[in-house]
Amino acid sequence: MTATAAAPSPSRPEDVLRLNAVCPYYTMFPLDFPLQQLAARPDATRVLDPFCGRGTTLYAARLAELPSVGIDINPVAAAIAQAKLVQVTPGAVVRLARQVLDGGMRGEVPEGDFWQWCFERQTLRELVALREALLGMTTSTAAMLRAVLLGILHGPRNKNLPSYLSNQMPRTYASKPAYAVKFWKKSDMEPVRVPTLEVIERRAKRLLDAAPLAHGGRVYLGDSVETLGGLRQKFDLVVTSPPYYGMRTYVADQWLRSWFLGGPPEVLYGTHGQIARQPNQEAFIQALAEVWGATARRCHQGARLAIRFGALPSARTDPEQMLLASVREAKAGWVVKEVRQAGTPPKRTRQAEQFGKAGSAIDEIDLIAELIGLPH
Repeated sequence: MTATAAAPSPSRPEDVLRLNAVCPYYTMFPLDFPLQQLAARPDATRVLDPFCGRGTTLYAARLAELPSVGIDINPVAAAIAQAKLVQVTPGAVVRLARQVLDGGMRGEVPEGDFWQWCFERQTLRELVALREALLGMTTSTAAMLRAVLLGILHGPRNKNLPSYLSNQMPRTYASKPAYAVKFWKKSDMEPVRVPTLEVIERRAKRLLDAAPLAHGGRVYLGDSVETLGGLRQKFDLVVTSPPYYGMRTYVADQWLRSWFLGGPPEVLYGTHGQIARQPNQEAFIQALAEVWGATARRCHQGARLAIRFGALPSARTDPEQMLLASVREAKAGWVVKEVRQAGTPPKRTRQAEQFGKAGSAIDEIDLIAELIGLPH
C-alpha cells in the first residue's frame, strides 16, 4: 500500500460540463476524481456509486460512454442525479412545462408568511402546478424538467433577466422560514413576478445544448445495502464518497426542494436512515462495512473500488483509520492497494462546511482497493 498525491485529469469544454451543475448539492466531489478512476480502469463496462449524491460519478461515466447506477437515500440527491443519465432536448423540456402550465393551475398553494414573501403569487401558482404534475411523471423529459426546477427554485435576484424563481435567497440551501421572512421584511424586499416558463427555457438551453450522449443507467432512491441486494447487474468500477462521520442531515437545509418533490411545506428535522448519524464510531464503521460487503457481491472479481473520504473538524476522528477499518470489517475480498492524500476540498464543496462555520478543513483521502478474494 502506497501513499501518493492525486493527479489532475484532462479538462473538457465548459458547455459539455454544464449539465453536471444542473442543481447545487453541497456534498459533492470534483468531477476530476471519478474521471481519474475511469482513466485508471479503461476496461470498465459498468460503474456504480452507492452514495451517489448529485450524481457526479454518473456524469463522469456518461462522459466515458459507460452505463452507471447510483443509489442515495435523499430524494433531492436522487432527483438531481437521475437527470445526469437521461437524453432529452431543451425543446422537449420546454414543451412539457408549457403543456402543464397551459393545462391550468392545479394543486394546493401553500399559505403563510414564508410563501407570501418567497414567491410572487402567480409564480407560486405556476410552481405548484408543475410540482403537482411532475409528482406522477416518470419519463426522461419529466426527470430533466424536475431537476431544472430544483436548480431554479431559489437563489439570488439578478439585476437583468431572472435566473431563479424566489425572492432573494441562497441557491445552495433554503433559508429557514422565520429567518427568511425577517430578512425580507427588514430589507423591504417583496417578491417580484418571475415568468416560470421563461426561466425554464433559458436554463434548459444552457444545460442541454452541448450535453454529451447518454449511455444508460439508473438512480435508485433508498438504502444502499437493501438496494444492492436487489440488483442483478455486475460492476467493475465503484467510485463513491460516503458521508463523513457525524455529518448532520441534509434534509433540513434542502427543505424547499424536498417540498417540491412531494414533501410537506415546512422544515423537517431528523436523521432517519442517515448512515453518518450512527451512535458511535464503531457503529459507523460497521454500517460502512455492510455497504462495502453488499457492493462486493455485485462486482466482478478484479473490480476497482475508489473511495474519497474525510472528516468533520469537530468529530475528532482519523478518516484514514476509520475507512481502513470499515474495509477490513467488510470481510468481502477488498484488498487495499493505495491510500493517497486528496488535498483540502474547496470551502464551498466540502462536507465539513455544513452550510455554516466549520473550522479548518481536514485533508481528504482517496482509498483504492481491488476485489481479489470472495465476499463472505
